[in-house]
Amino acid sequence: MKFILKRIDRQVASYQRELLETHYQEVDNMYKKMRGWRHDYRNHIQTLKAYAAAGDLEAIGRYLDLLDEDLTKVDTVIKTGNPMADAILNSKISLANAKQIKVVADAHIPVKLKISEIDLCCIIGNLFDNAIEASLQLPEGQRVIRVYMDMKNTQLYLSFTNFTAGKKLAREGKRFHTTKGEGHGLGLRRIDAIVERLGGYVSRNSEDGAFTTEILLPQEAICNSSP
Repeated sequence: MKFILKRIDRQVASYQRELLETHYQEVDNMYKKMRGWRHDYRNHIQTLKAYAAAGDLEAIGRYLDLLDEDLTKVDTVIKTGNPMADAILNSKISLANAKQIKVVADAHIPVKLKISEIDLCCIIGNLFDNAIEASLQLPEGQRVIRVYMDMKNTQLYLSFTNFTAGKKLAREGKRFHTTKGEGHGLGLRRIDAIVERLGGYVSRNSEDGAFTTEILLPQEAICNSSP
């Protein structure tokens, strides 16, 4: 039994490292795009000045439309008040949108979190990855993920809901039966381990057409911004 537990621990640790590397790479790519756009800003201004000097208002209009479209692709969508949450949420939203998955997000973190950035990254990243994977089973146009984060008194509340194909899943102990690969199960165990270590609470609910995970994590009620 001890050998099996040690093997599971090694698998979880290995999966966590791979997960973090993937998530940080996604975040880094997003910020590289933003830095690249800022780097080109002067060139864009010079181009617009040239069109203005020539009196070509139509060209200015076309160029501004192109810039607006390009900026939309790199602009941050969510501003929670927590840099790590912003980074991982926006990178995952960008990934979901690329897979034709609509994301409806309402996230606010008005306090300084006690949870480490690594734990926060693991929880949000796993929840989002699972929701994206499940959403891909649906036809385009039916893929929707709903994300909600906010403080409930002194606890951070997270809720992830994704639409599903077919009827509700069968429960197996604390989790639901899934036909997905080993990585999916390790992700769920990682979430549960973090929540348990932090003295939090996790609830999963499967209804016809939707799957929801809710998490409560005790935090220190210290405001980010001074009064």
